[in-house]
Amino acid sequence: METIIMDMIEAFKSLSYFGVMLALTFEFIPAEIVLPLAGYWVYQGDMNLYLTIFAGSIGGVTGPLTLYFLGKYGGRPLVLKFGKYFLIKDEQLNKADRFFERYGGGIAFFGRFVPGIRTAVSLPCGMLKMNVWKFILFTYLAMLPVTSAYVYLGYKLGPRWEQAGAIFSQYANFLLIPIALIVIWFVMKAQKQKQRQKLKVDQ
Repeated sequence: METIIMDMIEAFKSLSYFGVMLALTFEFIPAEIVLPLAGYWVYQGDMNLYLTIFAGSIGGVTGPLTLYFLGKYGGRPLVLKFGKYFLIKDEQLNKADRFFERYGGGIAFFGRFVPGIRTAVSLPCGMLKMNVWKFILFTYLAMLPVTSAYVYLGYKLGPRWEQAGAIFSQYANFLLIPIALIVIWFVMKAQKQKQRQKLKVDQ
């Protein structure tokens, strides 16, 4: 299976930046492989670092968008039927549902950093008819730092690009902690706005 995936990714290379975006659109191809490998292509001089990061971030949105529309227009029955083809299990979907109920649209952003549901979060966003532009914005903002880290690591490691995943996991907290603080600030701000609106209605 890994050999097939690698052959597919190498085929996408012929399409340059569009190929990077396209490879990430298929959720069954791990971004942890595509992005460091794309960084290696930058190292080889075949691509520009910033354009590769941009293409990777766009691909990080188009993939989730597929699941978003599956949830929006297919509903839960269709999701349960075809979710397995996107490597999504019922347990992941149930967890994503609970997260959405608790945090609302913000899950499109910080749900990307929660192991076990990061792929499935797109489905409840679609099923509950979250605004598609808000979904795209939150998803892009979540994918940009992760994409940048993986591509940069692949670029710096060069021929050793396969080590990027292990290094990212080792230092992920340095990336995720500031993101978590931003999320907490966002949630607290949203709650305060709701309380103010409630007080105005009561008055």
